[in-house]
Order: sequence, then C-alpha cells, then structure tokens
Amino acid sequence: MKHSSPSWIQAFAAMAYRQLLRFRGARSRVANALVFPLIWLVFFGYGWSAAFNRLGPAAAQLFGGLSYLEYLAPGIIVMTVFTGGFSSGLGVIWDREFGYLKEILVSPAPRSAVLLGRITGDTLATMVQGALMALLVSAAAGYASPRGILAGLAAAFVAAYASASIGTLIALTMRSPEGFHMVVNLVMMPMLFLSGVFYPIDPLPGWIKALAYANPLTYAVDLTRGLMYGVHTLPLALDALGLAAVTSVFTALAVARFSRTYLA
Repeated sequence: MKHSSPSWIQAFAAMAYRQLLRFRGARSRVANALVFPLIWLVFFGYGWSAAFNRLGPAAAQLFGGLSYLEYLAPGIIVMTVFTGGFSSGLGVIWDREFGYLKEILVSPAPRSAVLLGRITGDTLATMVQGALMALLVSAAAGYASPRGILAGLAAAFVAAYASASIGTLIALTMRSPEGFHMVVNLVMMPMLFLSGVFYPIDPLPGWIKALAYANPLTYAVDLTRGLMYGVHTLPLALDALGLAAVTSVFTALAVARFSRTYLA
C-alpha cells in the first residue's frame, strides 16, 4: 500500500495537537509553572505592597499611579507564560532521549511544519497557565476588566511564542536536561529582573537601563501593563513592533536550526 506524505498543514496540526495532549497529561508541569509566579505574587507582591503603602502617594507616583500589586500583576502574567514557554524546550531533549525526535527526522513531514506545530502547541498550552494566572492576579489586584485581561493575554501570547522559540532553539543545541536547565537559568533570570516586572526601569543606572531596553521581555511587560492599566514607558506600537520582531527572529532561527538537525 502506498502512503502519501502529510501536507504542511497536516503535519503542523498533528504536532500542535500532540503537544496539547502531552500538556494535558503533565499536571506537574502546570503546577510548577503556576507555583513559581504565585510565590513571587504572595511573598514579594504582598510584602512590598505593605512597605510601599507606608510611603503613601510617593509610591503610587513611582509606579505610574498604580498600587504595587496593580503594577506587578501584568508582569506576573508575562512571567508565567515566559517561564512556561521556555520549559517547552525541555520536551525537545526528552524526545531526543526517547527516540521520538529520530522518528520525526526520518519522516517525510516538512520540518518547518513540525517545529512550528510544536511551538504553537506548547504556546497554546502555556496560555492555559497564563489565563489561570491572569484570573488569580486580577483577583488579587482587584482588576475587573475582562477586556483588559483579554488584551493582556493577547500580548502575553506573543511573549509565550517568543519564549517557546528561544527555549526550543536552546534545546536543539543541548544534549542533556541538566545542561538545558543551566543555560536557561543563566538566560532567563537576568531577563526577568531586567524586564520591568518587579520595578520601573527608568530610575535604574544608565548601563542597566540600556540592558533592560535590549531585553525583549521588557517590551512584553510594558505592552501588557499598558493594555491592562494604560501605564507604559514606551509607545505601545513600539512595544508591539519590538515583541513581534523578536518573536519572528527567534522562530526563524529555531526553524533554521531544526532544518539543519541530523541524526547522530
């Protein structure tokens, strides 16, 4: 019996569906992705809120007229999808360990469709976590605009796609989960602290501010905060353009790297 090769769309949809099925069975991944931002929200957010509340209007001025919890809430949403997207690269390493990646590489499925389907499936799974976190932080910050939450999640989706692409790109160059975790932590933590998630960027020293504005996550956080609260440092169009550009570049790099992947 002759078997035809899957079309680009069939391969894309199959990989996206497979990643969603994997996510459904990975409850520990969901818990892990939610616990880390919740720890920041509860211990960092409530702790600093209590401290800043003692400063009165001066604190609100520092955070663009917002309370600290309101300022932190959009950043926590972006942090959730960003860390979740990054961890999708770990699946690439496990697929290599268990031989699934080899099956994909010898299949007639278009490699670009396979990788983009994979990244898209991981991004959609990450957005489930992001939506849950958006509801939690909105309740904690007293935010009640469904339109604002949906707009913030739309920005977070692009950020999740970018981080899934970066995580996948890193994973394609790594051989072990330990090495992946080490590299990801080295990349991810500075990006989080230089993104404006926890504090405004403008009061920082010049060289740190320059690093912050070279950080793609800065644009995702600023865009999400701007869409939810109307408080932003850069023009929203520039945030959107910068985030889209970074996402396109890293997705293209991941596809190019996967297209050059050969069996050892």
